[in-house]
Amino acid sequence: MTSYALFLGCTIPARQPHYELSARKALPKLGIDLVDLDNMTCCAPPPLQSIDLETSLAIAAYNICLAEEADLNIVTLCTGCFESLAMANTMLKENNELRERINKILSNAGKEFKGSKEVKHYLQVLMKDVGLEQVKSQVTNPLNNLKIAAFSGCHLLRPSKLLRFDDPERPRIFDDLIEALGSESIWYRNKLKCCGGLLRGYADDLALQIAKEKIVNAKKAGADCISTLCPFCFVALDMGQLQIRAKFKEEYDMPVLHYAELLALALGIEPKELALESHKIKTDKLLQKIV
Repeated sequence: MTSYALFLGCTIPARQPHYELSARKALPKLGIDLVDLDNMTCCAPPPLQSIDLETSLAIAAYNICLAEEADLNIVTLCTGCFESLAMANTMLKENNELRERINKILSNAGKEFKGSKEVKHYLQVLMKDVGLEQVKSQVTNPLNNLKIAAFSGCHLLRPSKLLRFDDPERPRIFDDLIEALGSESIWYRNKLKCCGGLLRGYADDLALQIAKEKIVNAKKAGADCISTLCPFCFVALDMGQLQIRAKFKEEYDMPVLHYAELLALALGIEPKELALESHKIKTDKLLQKIV
């Protein structure tokens, strides 16, 4: 087993425990041990970065310091958390002057960023540490009948020079991991376009319109479901369909599943163990195709 410090962030424990549950059940089956560290705090996500970059870097670095003290690399589920922590990790490793300023702030909390650990999204762990062939070999319930519209969201791929996750214009890691489960990862119009999630609360009508466009495009392409990596994207596309129905009088009934949920199903974990009933758009018809 390879051990990682699990960084859950704020949104997943508060609003999407089914995401956490699926990851905790699936990843150990692939040799990934998830370690919970005490005193982890918010990742200081992109909105905070735009207000005060150094404050956001200090908060992110505080979490990395906890992992350094535990001698563990960090794995994230949330793409926003990945963006915040990985960006801070790279910037502080590569900029000595900036690291000194941030460490001066961290000293007030008795911490020092040393730059000794890595921050990885769990897809990176699956692709690079576990390996695509090993994932395929562990699949006991192949999702052969599913056409899946992959949606990675914005914060997994950009800023690409700092995150270094995948080609930001032609990403393949997510698609390859979907197809490792036996499914087809389909192309659909404006696949990389934002879901509108971060506009919610500021421009709700525009946010719903953008989400609707993504759902319509996936449905036109023949998708059985949309697969997400980001909790905000999940909210925009899952609960968003209820709001779209209320506002536009249009119903799409498009299931939205986190990749970790699909992975868990493909590894033979029973649906009743994954709290899929917590989804706003029911997954019953989808499960009939794979169970």
